[in-house]
Amino acid sequence: MQAKLQEQLSPADAEVILGRLPERIQAAPIARAAEIEYPIAAVI
Repeated sequence: MQAKLQEQLSPADAEVILGRLPERIQAAPIARAAEIEYPIAAVI
């Protein structure tokens, strides 16, 4: 069986990825998401 690929992360997956990054690196995608008013999952 072949897995279906997703074009976008789920919000839960995005939070897991962010949680594993150092705080100084987390700040950049969070700031960008706020700047362009997109969900963090879309920015990552």
